[in-house]
Amino acid sequence: MEAKHLSTDELESGLPQIKQSPKESGELQLIARRPAIGERDLIDEGELDTDEGLVGDNWATRGQQSDPPREPKLLAQLTLMNARAAQLVSGSKERWPLAGDQLYVDFDIGRDNLPIGSKVRIGDDAIVEVTEEPHPGCKKFVERFGMDAMEFVNSDEGKQMCLRGINTRIVQSGMIRVGDKVTKG
Repeated sequence: MEAKHLSTDELESGLPQIKQSPKESGELQLIARRPAIGERDLIDEGELDTDEGLVGDNWATRGQQSDPPREPKLLAQLTLMNARAAQLVSGSKERWPLAGDQLYVDFDIGRDNLPIGSKVRIGDDAIVEVTEEPHPGCKKFVERFGMDAMEFVNSDEGKQMCLRGINTRIVQSGMIRVGDKVTKG
């Protein structure tokens, strides 16, 4: 799954496409469950649970492997990344899950469209709330997509557009499926 890392100029040339992301109603394009650190299961449907997060994902247990062990962060229960941004930095849909997020949406997740506290409905029943927990890139993001990609998503504009993604918490449980509608409210 090795791919060419894009330069800053190449990344910036993709901004107009990302800015065209739907603002009111988009689509869930990929679900990546993380059963263990470094593992990804691409699933067509999943269950969002207010206590467990994405059922089968290791969100609730991943902090236990830290030294010292830590409790799961409710404010980082579920991460969403804009699918257009994932495509730009990764180069192919097969590489999107390397970003480490669980849901990839064709939807404007930027702060102007979804300020902290905004609710997002996914499918018929599930609702998540945007939290204030920052979602910066990490060492693995740099290894997988390059330093220019890390600087791009963490630039002032990248942060405002939440190009690295957003942290959310689940406020209403429900089943989700690839292809589900993603809407504000």
